[in-house]
Amino acid sequence: MSKYEVVIGLEVHVQLNTKTKIFCNCATSFGHEPNTNTCPTCLGLPGALPVLNKEAVRKAVMFGKAVNAEINKKSIFARKNYFYPDLPKGYQISQFEIPIVGKGSLTIEVNGETKEIGITRAHLEEDAGKNIHDGDVSKVDLNRAGTPLLEIVSEPDMRSSDEAIAYLKKLHAIVKYLGISDANMQEGSFRCDANVSVRPKGQKEFGTRVEIKNINSFRFIKQAIEYEIERHIEAYEYDEYEDEVVQETRLFDSKTGETRSMRGKEESADYRYFPDPDLLPLVVPDEFFDIEIPELPDEKKERYMKEFGLKEYDAGVLTAEPELAAYFEDLVARGCEPVMANNWLAVELLGRLNKAGYSIENSPVSSEKLAVLILRIKDNTISGAGGKKVLDLLMEEDIEVDAAIDKLGLKQVSDEGAIEKMVDEILAANEDKVAEYKAGKDKLFGFFVGQVMKASKGKANPQVVNKILKSKLS
Repeated sequence: MSKYEVVIGLEVHVQLNTKTKIFCNCATSFGHEPNTNTCPTCLGLPGALPVLNKEAVRKAVMFGKAVNAEINKKSIFARKNYFYPDLPKGYQISQFEIPIVGKGSLTIEVNGETKEIGITRAHLEEDAGKNIHDGDVSKVDLNRAGTPLLEIVSEPDMRSSDEAIAYLKKLHAIVKYLGISDANMQEGSFRCDANVSVRPKGQKEFGTRVEIKNINSFRFIKQAIEYEIERHIEAYEYDEYEDEVVQETRLFDSKTGETRSMRGKEESADYRYFPDPDLLPLVVPDEFFDIEIPELPDEKKERYMKEFGLKEYDAGVLTAEPELAAYFEDLVARGCEPVMANNWLAVELLGRLNKAGYSIENSPVSSEKLAVLILRIKDNTISGAGGKKVLDLLMEEDIEVDAAIDKLGLKQVSDEGAIEKMVDEILAANEDKVAEYKAGKDKLFGFFVGQVMKASKGKANPQVVNKILKSKLS
């Protein structure tokens, strides 16, 4: 890698969460029977005319404002001509010369360093259908055909797979915070084409670019990019670059971790773009330029650091997903101290969710329950160690926090009289160690604490135990 420089640009397709498709009234909902959400327009039948969905335009403008991009008052829809089984018309309605969103940027952070990644454009278009391959038979489901897409094209500013993933995660968070897409990668609502090339360091001209098509998980995107980087460098090293690396579209095989050739890469001229004669130029309404956008991840992170006193890393973790931020803010609203809330959410709960394969959205422990648990630890009803046992039970059973505490027998003894009696008994039974402690062997204090906790079967409040022991031994 010391001899070569990687150049990465990304094209991200975001399905906008409108109720109906971009040019017709068919529903965009996921999971319906194949070919049931269709009509003459999205089937491409002769004579059917498109009518633009205003809500898709509004959501595109929101994205443009979020990345400080130019928003074109007037933009043009074009026909992108190519044949594919899941594209009934034989062309896709997209934007080419004048997109709705022009140049913008977003800032990423990798290994403690920030970098600005340029956004070339973001344009509206219709999605294609879906091919389903079943043995020797291929089927086409056109339910997705016509779903509104916002295609976000980056500048070739990324120089490693880590930078590419940081950019994608930031973009993913922004569209979710804006509420313009559910960005579900498994369902194809957020998918990425990666353009990768490698050149000797110091060379100004780009190397031969390959496009890796339609990757729908951060892990697979990283693997695909790294495989291509290795393939390009190996071709350079063995003087096989001209033969082995050609401009093409490749597919990533998640089972083997390798890419394979799919087809030659087209240039824009191959698509024969021309303005769609059935659609007037899009003129963005004046009121759309005044749309208020919600607090975005970077702003929220800064606020958490100032308002809640969180460290930069902790604030970054909590604001990476809007659902996680909302969960945290609900804990604070219910009276939990912010730093303590962060520890129990980001460390204890998230650790258990990741291990069990849950996300914060389908967590078996609600923010209401975790708040009650945190408050029970705060008021010394249970210890921190006991809280972890309660959280384990809440992950497994649908049970209230106080019922879980009773079931596990974890309620702490905070009565000073009862604890003092135990302390007196422990000290009387260990007079030799008391003498050693008073002679300067301070480490024995832990021994006395342990004996009291053992006598109380772990239920004595450690703070009260420490207080009484220090008083008795001073």
